[in-house]
Amino acid sequence: MVAQQNLVAGRFIAHHSATRLSAARYFAARHPVAGHLLGAAFGLLALVALLTAAPADAAVPQPNAPVASTDTILKWINAYRGRPEPNGLPEVVRALSEMQAFKDAGTCGAYIGFIAGVLGANPHRAEALIGRMLSIEPADQWVLIRAIAYSGLPNWKILLLKYADRMSTRSGMIDKYVDGKLPTLDQIAYQPNKPGMFDKIKLALKIGDDHKTAAVIDPSPELIDVLWGYYLATGGYQPVGRIIKLLPLASDHDSVDNLTTGSAAKFTLASNAVRDLHLLAMLKRAVKTQPEATAKILNDVIDTAENVDTVRMRKESLAAIEELKQKGPNSKRELSGWGQVGQGALSMGCVVAAATGQIELGIPCVLGGAAYSAGLQYMSH
Repeated sequence: MVAQQNLVAGRFIAHHSATRLSAARYFAARHPVAGHLLGAAFGLLALVALLTAAPADAAVPQPNAPVASTDTILKWINAYRGRPEPNGLPEVVRALSEMQAFKDAGTCGAYIGFIAGVLGANPHRAEALIGRMLSIEPADQWVLIRAIAYSGLPNWKILLLKYADRMSTRSGMIDKYVDGKLPTLDQIAYQPNKPGMFDKIKLALKIGDDHKTAAVIDPSPELIDVLWGYYLATGGYQPVGRIIKLLPLASDHDSVDNLTTGSAAKFTLASNAVRDLHLLAMLKRAVKTQPEATAKILNDVIDTAENVDTVRMRKESLAAIEELKQKGPNSKRELSGWGQVGQGALSMGCVVAAATGQIELGIPCVLGGAAYSAGLQYMSH
């Protein structure tokens, strides 16, 4: 049974998430909008749940043994955090490259996280491991670059520069990471900032427009993939703690993207904790130190895992996303009487409108009745 499950998981990865697509179709048949949105968000659940289903002491391939199938790779990844064998990583990565597992950037986040986790946990072996992985297809070397940047190694920039000549086709990507123009896992924007009144005025007048915004990783299901991959490599709290920090987004009823990401964080934590008792114990310890809003959601995750009630959580998440899509964001509903204030009030000028927060930035200054429809159209996106 375990071998069969791992084979299914392997095919899920190698063929660009077949399980994810099936789940999306299942949801779409009942919730057309939510099915489309959550197909990607809940995709990693199939991977991690199947991985954790196998015993942690499953047979680990020898470092130099041929990697013949995704089944073998999945067994190795699943067993890794219980019996780390970093010397086997290069052959696994080469095999994944040959299987074209890195072809789609949107579906290989778990692999990137896993490679990053192995490197980060083995600082004295990292340089040698990287050197043995450089023989993968040049088109796939972006995976190594990102994994090195995400590894958390104190010398990750030095490592990128050391091997830059051997990854010359991705020199631009390397330069951007080294110069801080591309973000690492230490730069996740857990709570996207909402501009205040004076920020909006500055943006409207383009004051300080030349100010460089720091590079950040926006919350997304792909980020959750990366973090779960890191957990599979280490079994440590750091990636789990980062997923926990995304939980407040599950209460964001103004953004479909945020709500989807928060729901994915919530759902994957609960589903994986059902099978991974070490993870469940980790969550119980973590909840004691969380802010009130986060602790409330995390307690729900823990209760769901203990009661094996993930079906309820999935239904609630789907319903919330469907409602947001149909009714629009809460902030938009709170301004339902906006249209009654009259055309005169809406044509008072972009700067005043921005300062009072009635119109989001980025809308051209439109006078007359068009301002109303333009404003609502912008907010609906």
